Amino acid sequence: MNASELLANTLSPDAHTRQDATQKLENASRENYPAYMLMLSSEVVNENSPPHVRNAAGLALKNSLTARENARQMEYTGRWLALDNDTRSKVKQDALLALGSSSKNVGTVAAQIVSAIGTVELPQGQWMELIELLLGFVNNSANTNLRVATLQAIGFLCESIKPDILSMRSNEILTAVIHGARKEEPSTDVQHAAVTALLNSLEFVRENFEREGERNYIMQVVCEATQNPSSSVQVGAFECLVRIMTLYYDKMSFYMERALFGLTVMGMKHSEEQIALQAIEFWSTVCEIEAELAWEASEAQEYGEVPENESKFFAKIALPEIVPVLLQLLTRQEEDADEDEWNVSMAAGTCLGLLAQAVGDTIVPAVIPFIEANIRAQDWRHREAAVMTFGSILEGPDPTVLTPLVNQALPILIDMMNDANIHVKDTNAWTLGKICDLLVNTIKPDVHLHPLISALVNGLQDSPRIVANCCWALMNLADQLGYSEGEDPQSAATGPLSPYFEGIIQALLRVTETATNEGNYRTAAYEAVTSFVTHSTADTISVVQNTAVAMLHRMEQLLAMQNQILGIDDRNNWNDLQSNFCSVIISVVRKLGDGIQPLADRIMTLVLQLIQVAGKTSTLLEDAFLVVGSLASALEQHFQPYIQAFLPFLYPALKAHEDTQLCTVAVGVIGDISRALSEQSAQYSNAFMSVLLENLQSDVLNRNVKISILSCFGDIALAIGSAFEPYLNTTMGVLRQAGAVQPNPLDIDLVEYVALLREGILEAYTGIVTGLKNTEKSTLLLPHVQSILELIQRCLADSDKTDTTIKLCLGLIGDLADAFQDGQIKQFLLAEWVASELRSKGRVPLETKKTMRWAREMVKRATA
Repeated sequence: MNASELLANTLSPDAHTRQDATQKLENASRENYPAYMLMLSSEVVNENSPPHVRNAAGLALKNSLTARENARQMEYTGRWLALDNDTRSKVKQDALLALGSSSKNVGTVAAQIVSAIGTVELPQGQWMELIELLLGFVNNSANTNLRVATLQAIGFLCESIKPDILSMRSNEILTAVIHGARKEEPSTDVQHAAVTALLNSLEFVRENFEREGERNYIMQVVCEATQNPSSSVQVGAFECLVRIMTLYYDKMSFYMERALFGLTVMGMKHSEEQIALQAIEFWSTVCEIEAELAWEASEAQEYGEVPENESKFFAKIALPEIVPVLLQLLTRQEEDADEDEWNVSMAAGTCLGLLAQAVGDTIVPAVIPFIEANIRAQDWRHREAAVMTFGSILEGPDPTVLTPLVNQALPILIDMMNDANIHVKDTNAWTLGKICDLLVNTIKPDVHLHPLISALVNGLQDSPRIVANCCWALMNLADQLGYSEGEDPQSAATGPLSPYFEGIIQALLRVTETATNEGNYRTAAYEAVTSFVTHSTADTISVVQNTAVAMLHRMEQLLAMQNQILGIDDRNNWNDLQSNFCSVIISVVRKLGDGIQPLADRIMTLVLQLIQVAGKTSTLLEDAFLVVGSLASALEQHFQPYIQAFLPFLYPALKAHEDTQLCTVAVGVIGDISRALSEQSAQYSNAFMSVLLENLQSDVLNRNVKISILSCFGDIALAIGSAFEPYLNTTMGVLRQAGAVQPNPLDIDLVEYVALLREGILEAYTGIVTGLKNTEKSTLLLPHVQSILELIQRCLADSDKTDTTIKLCLGLIGDLADAFQDGQIKQFLLAEWVASELRSKGRVPLETKKTMRWAREMVKRATA
C-alpha cells in the first residue's frame, strides 16, 4: 500500500480500516523517522494529490511535532532536533511552499506545520529567518491564499510560543498583521486571518500598546473591523476587544468614551448570534475586572493602603445603556435549547450576575421594574427572564438592600415551583438555591421553611435539570441552617431542619434509586445527602445511622453485580455510584465518630473488596482510601485490627508516582493511621518512613506530593514520640535542605510552591518537636534548633507570608521554648527578631493572636 492510500485510510469511516492505517503510520514513524517525515512533507506539497490526503499528511506531520503532555513534547522536540539538516530543510521548504496551495485547507494545515517547527526551533536559536520569510509572504499581494495561510501561521506561532522569543520582531509582526486587518484590505479571508493573528499576538505587543500613537492605530483598525461586512471578521474583532480589555484595561478610558461603549452595545443587539455573544463577553470581562478591583480596593482600605490598580467604573457608567439590552436578551430563550450549548440568553444572564458583583447596590433599582412587570407574564420567556434576573442580582448588592426584596419574592418563587413551563421551574429552583446559599437569613423558619422544603422535595420528582437544582438548593439549606463543628454546643442538639430531616433524606434516597445520571442529578442527590449528614444534629442521629446501613446495603448489591458490567458506560456508571456511596459513608463516619464501631467490620470488608475490584481506576481507589482514613480517625486505637489487611493495598498506591492525586491521598492515609494509633503505630513506622523517603527521591513524583510527605513526617513523629529517634537525623537533613530553597520572585508558580513547601516543613518540624519535647530524647533536637529558627525567621520576613505560615511559625517558637524550659536555647530565643515577632501588632486572626500570646509566655519562661 502506498503512502497516499495509507493516509486516505486514516480518514476512513470504517473504524477497523482507520485504526489499521493509523497503526501502520505510527510503526513507520518509529522504524524510520527521517523517511517518514519526508514522505509526509512530500505529500503535503504535492498539488496533484487529493486535498483530503494532503490534509491527512499535514496533520500527521504536525502531530509528530506537537503534544499536550510536557514529557512527550520534550521527546518530540529532541527527535526533531536530532534529524540531519538536509531532512529538516526539506520538510521546512515543503511546508513553506504548501502555504501557497490552491486548497485553503492545505494552506491552513501547512500553517500549523510551520508553526509547530518554529515553536521547536526558534527557542533553540534556529530557523531565525522564519519571521522574515513569513513577512515577505504576507506582502505578496499576487497570491491571496498564501497571505491567508501565512497570517494563520503567524497567529499559530504567537499562540504557541513564549512572547519573549518573538518580542524582537513584534513591531514587524504587528505591522504585517494590522496591514491585513485594515478596512482597505480587499480580501475578507485575509482580514479574518489577520484579525485572528492579532488576537494571538496581543500578549507580546505590550511595548506597542504603551506608545499612544501605535495604540490609537491598533484600536482604530480593530474598531473598524467590528463594522466589517463579514460576520467572521466582526466576531474576530470583538474577540480582540475582549482580549485587549483583559490585558490593557488601564489604557481603555479614552476608547471607551469615543467608541467602545457604542460599538459593544450595538454588538449585543446584533442579529448574528456569534457577534452578540462576543459583545456580551466584552461586558462580562469588564465586570469581572471591576469586581476584582472593587475587592482589592476594599482590602486596601481595610489596611489603610492605596490600591495598586484603580477602577475606571466603566460598568457603573454604562449601566443605563447595557441593562435594558441584557434584560431584552434574557427573553430570547429557545424552547428546545440544549443546556450544554451557549446561547445569547445564557450569556446575558451570566453578564447580569457579573454586573451585579461589579456595581453592587446600583443594579437593584435598574432591574426591579423589569422583574415586577414580567414575573406574572403570560409568555413563559418573560416569566423565566424575570426569575433569572432576580437570581442573577443576589450576589453583589448589600444583603440589607436585598433582604426586603427576597422577603417579598419568596412566597411567589415558592409558588412558581408549580409553573407549567419546565424552563421557568428550572430557573426558579436555581434562584431558590441561590437564596438558600447567599441569603439564608431571609428564610424565616416559622413562615417559609415548610412551604420551601415542600416545594423543593416535590421538585425532586420533576425533570433531571430541575431535580439537580432542587438537590443543590436543599444542600445549601443544610450547609447554611444545619449544625457545623465548632458552633455553639446548644445548636448541636436540634435545629430548624430537624422536623424535616428524615423526610428529606428519604426523598433524596428515592431520587438516587435510578440507573441513569442524566444532568448529574443522581450525583447532586448524593451530595445533598452527604451535606445533611454532615450538618445533622443529635436528634437526627438515628436517621444518619440508617442512611449508613442503606449505603452499605447498596454497596454490597453493586459489588455483587461487578461481573455483569458490559461496556464503558456501565463501568462509568458503576464507578460513579461507588464514589457516591463512599462520599456518604465518609460523612457518616465523621459525624458518628467512635459511634461507627458497630458498622466498622462491614465498612472495612466492603472497602477492601472495592479496592480489589477497582484495579487501576485511581478515582475509586482515592475514594476507598479516604473512607479508610476517616474510619481510622474515628476509631483511633480500635482501628488496629484492620491494619494488616489494608497495608498490602496501601503500598502500591504510594508507589504509583505518576498518579499525583492517588499518591497524595495514600500519604494522607499514613498520617491518619499514625494519628489514630498514636504510639501503637511505631511497629509500622519503619515501613512508612522507608517508602516516604524513597518517594522523596523520585524524579517522576509531583513536587506537591513531596510537600504532603514532609508534613506526614510530622504526623508520624507526633504519634510515636521518642521512637522517632532512628529517623530523626535523616528527616532533619531533608527538611533543612528543602527549607533552603529560594524562589525566583519573578516566577509566580515557584513562589507559590515555595510558600506551600515551607508550610509543609513547618508542619513537619512542629510534629517532630511536639513528639519529642516531653520525652527523655528531647535533647536530640538541640543540634537542629538553629536551622529551625533560621527557617522561621526567613518565613516571617517574607512580605507575602500567609496567616497559616505566621501561626505555624509562632507555634513552633513556642514549642521549642516549651521543650527547653531550662535555658538550653536561651541565646537563640533572646535574638531581637524573636522578640520583635512576638510583639507584632499586625492584623492577624484571633487564633494566631492566641498562639502568639502562648509563645510569648513560653519564651519568657525559657529565657528567665
